[in-house]
Amino acid sequence: MPHSEEDIRLMMEKIGVSSLSDLYSDVPGEVILKRDYNLPSAMSEIELRKHFKELGSKNSPMIIFGGMGVYDHYSPSVISHLLSRSEFYTAYTPYQPEISQGTLQYIFEYQSMISELTGLDATNASMYDGATAAAEVMFMMVASSKKKDRVLISSTLLDNVRKVIETYAKYHGVKVTIVPEKDGVTDLESIYSELAKNDVAGVILPTPNKYGIIEDFTGVADKVHENKSLFGIYADPSTLAVLRSPAEWGADVACGDGQSLGMPLSFGGPYLGYISCNKSMLRKMPGRVVGATKDIDGKRGFVLTLQAREQHIRREKATSNICSNQSLMALYATVYLSLMGREGLKEVNKLSCDGAHYLYNKLIETGKFHPVYDKPFLKEFVVSTDLNMEKVNKALMSHGIMGGIVLENGNVAFAVTEKRSKEEIDKLIELMLEV
Repeated sequence: MPHSEEDIRLMMEKIGVSSLSDLYSDVPGEVILKRDYNLPSAMSEIELRKHFKELGSKNSPMIIFGGMGVYDHYSPSVISHLLSRSEFYTAYTPYQPEISQGTLQYIFEYQSMISELTGLDATNASMYDGATAAAEVMFMMVASSKKKDRVLISSTLLDNVRKVIETYAKYHGVKVTIVPEKDGVTDLESIYSELAKNDVAGVILPTPNKYGIIEDFTGVADKVHENKSLFGIYADPSTLAVLRSPAEWGADVACGDGQSLGMPLSFGGPYLGYISCNKSMLRKMPGRVVGATKDIDGKRGFVLTLQAREQHIRREKATSNICSNQSLMALYATVYLSLMGREGLKEVNKLSCDGAHYLYNKLIETGKFHPVYDKPFLKEFVVSTDLNMEKVNKALMSHGIMGGIVLENGNVAFAVTEKRSKEEIDKLIELMLEV
């Protein structure tokens, strides 16, 4: 403890007490603990390291073939070393630009990189995960529209994302309509018929969708905008290195989970949600936006901009209560994207795509797995099977492999990233055939 006995004596003398117990004189005696705390004995550094090593050995790292929104992409080791620097790891909200230039600069770079991937004008920093980002986009759509309180959500959006949107909507008076799917993709004709009712503030569609399918949104933006509604796309940012961007589809806003940008699975977090939008929606976007400017001497500097939309200023006009994410994971994405660059991201997607298609073909060749959708996919796909996948996955786990994710309808979703080798895929096939 930092206080010496002399420090404590002087403080007690200053406030007029004779002992530390006097500070608790107003606490009833029956609620005061009268025995020692039940705490383990202190350990030396050597003992503590051994203790944590033993705890860590209980974890079982897996070779992962599951996805459904979180993917086992490679995490360059340099990222964790940079993030653990004290100026990053302990940084707080950068309200004082004079002493926060480093934090403000990396947030600015993060926003610039995500905006380049989405093709949209601005990006915030930052949301907790993709699901809450999607819910905030729903609020942005309603806040930007005139007397329209309904949002259309595709049933091909990830189930956890859809459920979070529905939960947020329930307590904010927003109506959510789930658009049905057809052959694994959004039924666009259903969207158009709903738009005709003239009460739709916005539409949110996924790419790739929960089945790993790359949906075709040709003409959707025109139909949505004709109705004076907003078009949003929930996109995996890693895939935007090779797929058409939300801006190219004509979207007004995009959101998604940045976990695919090299973030470890980590038992479910922490992850990173992003929102990008066009200028017309900028003042409705939660989180913070960092801008580049020049100081009085003409030197480049960075500042927080458009803070009026956050709840700590003009609270009655705030569209969200999200503004406390201190952007450590945004820094993670920034370092990852800086290391990968354009060609690195393309290579990640190429290797993932090649591996996923190799696994898909091998599964079909066994005769025990069958195609479900004849649609393009990148790194994830769905197949059907007569095998008892609960039994199969249990057997795989005993060999250090996490197999496919069984969906509610009994189909199985597999995902392959650049980390999966041909040998690992062949081993997966071999083990499944033995069960």
